Amino acid sequence: MTSPSSTITMFGADWCGDCRRTKKQLDELGVAYQYVDLLLDPNAADVAREISGRMNIPVVVYPDATHHVEPSNADVESKLRELAII
Repeated sequence: MTSPSSTITMFGADWCGDCRRTKKQLDELGVAYQYVDLLLDPNAADVAREISGRMNIPVVVYPDATHHVEPSNADVESKLRELAII
């Protein structure tokens, strides 16, 4: 990600329990985000790995260009509050 964005981007896969949990949390909070399905776009796994430096998912990238890897619900909620998204 070369420039800041106003969008939250989540890299994940349906087989990943943490991905399903984080996606459900964002949906329940009514937060708009772009979901990048690593099964549909295998090249996106390289992008996620480049961002996080790790192989773990989900990778959640925030508008301030920070990110979380395998975040807890509390981590996500705290970051969304910090950015005044919720």
